[in-house]
Amino acid sequence: MRGSAAPGRGIAFTLLGGALLTANDAVLKWLSGDYPVGQLLFVRGLFVLLAISVIVWRSGGLAVIRINSFKAQSVRAGLAFTSGFLFISGLSFLPLADAIAITFAGPLFVTALASPLLGEDVGWRRWLAVFIGLLGVMVMIRPTSEAVQWAALFPLAGSLSGALRDITTRKISAHETSMSILAFSTTAVILFGLCTLPFGWSSVTLKDLGLMGLSGMFVGGAHFLLIERFRWAEAALLAPFKYANMIWAIIFGFVLWGDLPDAWTFSGAGFVVVCGLYIVRREALTARQRRLS
Repeated sequence: MRGSAAPGRGIAFTLLGGALLTANDAVLKWLSGDYPVGQLLFVRGLFVLLAISVIVWRSGGLAVIRINSFKAQSVRAGLAFTSGFLFISGLSFLPLADAIAITFAGPLFVTALASPLLGEDVGWRRWLAVFIGLLGVMVMIRPTSEAVQWAALFPLAGSLSGALRDITTRKISAHETSMSILAFSTTAVILFGLCTLPFGWSSVTLKDLGLMGLSGMFVGGAHFLLIERFRWAEAALLAPFKYANMIWAIIFGFVLWGDLPDAWTFSGAGFVVVCGLYIVRREALTARQRRLS
């Protein structure tokens, strides 16, 4: 759609969807010390698929999840699993807010990879923003011999995988529906997670099964809101509000574990957020100039 039909609703959906995603991350961090990541992805995926089934039913049935390119969908699904696996692995070792702050590097990676993989023209200003933003990531990771920040490489690698996933999504979105992409990737993540069964799964308590189900509901609800938001507002308007996830992460991290980000994390995250917002602004200006030319 052109323009923003109801920007307030779009912003509200973005904030609420981000809160649900962060709540899901908090639940997964809580469970990651007792269960293998593959098992968590498998059980959560089952509940997510249930939520997707309800959305598909409301959206008109199986026609909305018709697959046009199995190969392209498979590539994206593999990247989605890799991204989730790496991020959840990092949650086992890092405070929630630190892990989420590092994932803000994702848009920087998308911009850097858009030129070689999509042939998009990335000007020197955006390249400079990418460089400064990655310096901010290095501030957060602070790779010294003393700090045990090697765990930060998990969400960082997850961000890179997520960037490749998003670029693949750009390529296939012209001929694949949002719901078909979401349903296919969720089903694939379930199967990938099941493949980890021979490496040893843990017995699930009824309480933890409920938490895994809650995680799935959070993810399903979040994706529904994050898809719906674009019906009401433009992407450029909504992009800055995704950084509110950091606020949710600080709240959940402090309430559940008593964690607060240190000055290094705040400083590095500040660089990344500012550079990410600048890139969004430049992309919006470039897109507007193309439409007018």
